[in-house]
Amino acid sequence: MSYLAVIDLGSNSTRMVVEELQADGTFAELKRRKLDTRLAEGMDNNAGELTEVAMTRVIDALIEFQADYQTYEDITVVGIATAAVREATNQADFLDQVYRAVGVEVRVLTGDQEAYYDYLGAVSALDISDAWLLDTGGASVELVGIEDRMAANFISLPFGAVNLSEKFQLNGAGVVDPLLITKASQYVSDQYDHLPWLEDETTLPIILLGGANRSLARLDRLRHGLPADSNFHGYEMTTESVLKTFDEMANMTHEERAAALGTEANRADIIISGLLPLVELISRTAADKVIFSASGVREGLLQEYRMTL
Repeated sequence: MSYLAVIDLGSNSTRMVVEELQADGTFAELKRRKLDTRLAEGMDNNAGELTEVAMTRVIDALIEFQADYQTYEDITVVGIATAAVREATNQADFLDQVYRAVGVEVRVLTGDQEAYYDYLGAVSALDISDAWLLDTGGASVELVGIEDRMAANFISLPFGAVNLSEKFQLNGAGVVDPLLITKASQYVSDQYDHLPWLEDETTLPIILLGGANRSLARLDRLRHGLPADSNFHGYEMTTESVLKTFDEMANMTHEERAAALGTEANRADIIISGLLPLVELISRTAADKVIFSASGVREGLLQEYRMTL
């Protein structure tokens, strides 16, 4: 019996999944964990460096995860990192700290690689032919145009829930100033202007990945009397409902957003910024619905790993 652990050093969360290799070459998930570590927090005000506090949060999380995956014999550990580490000017120092703490050499994904693994993970788990794919992370957004189940276009953009919130002060205690939201929206829109393939008159669904989008799914499920903690993979919302939820969040205080988010109250300061890339994408593409995927970059990595066995 052999096992694979994938550790994902994201810009907002540090995650771990443990998989068991089956006789037919597929993997069965045994354990999944997530800790909110906000690795990207404070980078803009720290000359592009990861802060000591944020790095310590991640190292502590990895040590905690190590105690979990070391209970499995014959386990291979794969580490990946995304936007925050990719952009950090002290990347090498941080990766050295990680290696000294848990002995894992972390692979820093390029933006294109991250977008591709998102695509690979999503299409392997959803029966869909043509769609947009949006993964909103803490410090980057991955966008993919899917045609006939193939990635026709893909890109990673250097903004996400954490750095947008900090850049435009969308994380105050009271109701966020609408002017600040307008400025942040315009910033996202300006970034989208550089993607001519994003303009499409054909109405396509948007596949959603990322923490802010998962929070959106849970909010909508609660509104419809559905359990928020169950698997939301394949769950759908109309874009009209998405925009309504965004407006509601934008008109709440931090305390009210925290109450609405419940177990994810710690996202109250980044939920508005986290939904902005989706709101702008809806306005660009005239999409009529969104489909949530629980399968993304880690699952895409597993698909690739299987092909190398």
